[in-house]
Amino acid sequence: MGRLLLMSTEQQLPATMRAIVVTRLGGPEVLEQRELPRPEPVPTEVLVRVHAVGVNPTDWKSRTSGGAKLWGDPMIVGYDVAGEVVKVGGGVTTLAVGDRVFGMPWFPRQAGAYAEYVTAPSRQWAKIPAGLSDVGAAALPLAALTAWQALVDTAALQAGERVLIHAAAGGVGHLAVQIAKARGAHVIGTASAPKHELLRGLGADELVDYRETDFADALREVDVVLDTIGGDYVARSLRTLRDGGRLVTLLGPQPEAFAAAAARGIDARWLLVEPDGRGMEAIAQLAADGRLSALIDRTFPLAEAADAHRHGEQDRTTGKIVLTV
Repeated sequence: MGRLLLMSTEQQLPATMRAIVVTRLGGPEVLEQRELPRPEPVPTEVLVRVHAVGVNPTDWKSRTSGGAKLWGDPMIVGYDVAGEVVKVGGGVTTLAVGDRVFGMPWFPRQAGAYAEYVTAPSRQWAKIPAGLSDVGAAALPLAALTAWQALVDTAALQAGERVLIHAAAGGVGHLAVQIAKARGAHVIGTASAPKHELLRGLGADELVDYRETDFADALREVDVVLDTIGGDYVARSLRTLRDGGRLVTLLGPQPEAFAAAAARGIDARWLLVEPDGRGMEAIAQLAADGRLSALIDRTFPLAEAADAHRHGEQDRTTGKIVLTV
């Protein structure tokens, strides 16, 4: 009976899907909706019907520059996916048809999230906890995985340590604040004054208004720094760190600053987030426990992806933008 039911479910799937494609590099206007063949899962993969898609700065950077040049043809941007498993490839044991899942598959290769269906390896997904909406789930994967891999996997943040999170109200930053607090750390954030109350509500213990105060002069004896800004923030952040501290930057290696860090016994590293099913499961557990949630700045329907990019590129968002499918 189960086999017949699965076959019946598969037969109901359409042969094509709507997707937002990039036909040429450029502004938001190059995003076009097209009808494309629906993908098929190969062994170890699942087919997910997409319900919501998180929008990230890497989406419009890829749209304008081609990103890491690891795109398929056509280019379908997007990585954050929340949806439902509708077909399972051979050998999959962790997921089944009907499971609600979320994840950041394939990064930095094309995930093709701006579409009605996505295929990816089953172990790059996690089940969405009960009570978490599709929109809330879609806002988490890339940003939360980045924060988790930086603070937990790379910096090994411990309870009682002092961690400085730059751009604490941003997409990665506001999730990093919550993850650090869940780890029992003393959380310091840089953000403009109007965002301080929000960040205190998320668990921040100290806040520095970067418009009024140079954090590099104001802070000392920090154990861990998470840099989400780049530029001179790495070199300036070294002044806040104790000897033997740790720094993780998301904006690429800086050999001179890293050499200066090494001279003081500071472990400075550049992190590029990776698909990570176990990390997603940890994030799902924090969400289920009520200790992690994404702030939703605004939602747009899939067909209005260009407007979502225009909104995001203004760099005035607090939290995440999500497309609903």
